[in-house]
Amino acid sequence: MHQTIHIATKEFKDYFISPIAYIVISLFLVITGWFFFSTFFIFDRADMRNFFALLPTIFSFVIPAVTMRLFSEEVNVGSYETLMTLPVSFRDIALGKFLAATAFCACMLLPTLSYAVFISMIGEVDPGPVIGGYLGALLLAGAYCSLGILASSMTRNQIVAFILGAAICFTLTILDRILFFTPAPLTELIGFLGTNTHFQSISKGVIDSRDILYFLSVMFLGLFGTYLVMQEKN
Repeated sequence: MHQTIHIATKEFKDYFISPIAYIVISLFLVITGWFFFSTFFIFDRADMRNFFALLPTIFSFVIPAVTMRLFSEEVNVGSYETLMTLPVSFRDIALGKFLAATAFCACMLLPTLSYAVFISMIGEVDPGPVIGGYLGALLLAGAYCSLGILASSMTRNQIVAFILGAAICFTLTILDRILFFTPAPLTELIGFLGTNTHFQSISKGVIDSRDILYFLSVMFLGLFGTYLVMQEKN
């Protein structure tokens, strides 16, 4: 566990050495801020429903940009082989990178708490959906980070890793919106596989163990898939 924390700390610090981190955070805040404030006064509701409704789609493209370098860069420059000679297991490496990426996403979400503060100044805010929304956002970020890391492990090219990660995340995001194309017997299963259904349930303040288990399962499958891919390359 000590090695995992050490790797996570190093990777987290590395994010803020590169200007890409600040570009990603700035773009995220500009996009979410514009969508939030452009519709807030139109709907005249003291809640963050519109912000959380758009979050899965925005995350589908932002988080793969956060994770695209985690394995592809190291494999490309040859530093991964050096890392594997150190007294660390692949589990430490994968978990460390995953925790660093998820922590970075949490930092990215932190400034958006100002939206809740702003709403509370002009109306009465129900804390349940806000707390549930941010809990769901962290779970969603963790799930997409694991899938982004999987995509990064599959290629040496960061751009390809981004496109592949975004394609996987976006597909899971829109699954519940294409149910009318699926055969009736598969509708319930396809709907369950989509991330948006589970996220929107939590963002309403409804904490269901099935939704929590879903996100934890996606995280596990993403990291386990990364393990299998990297084992195949060794």
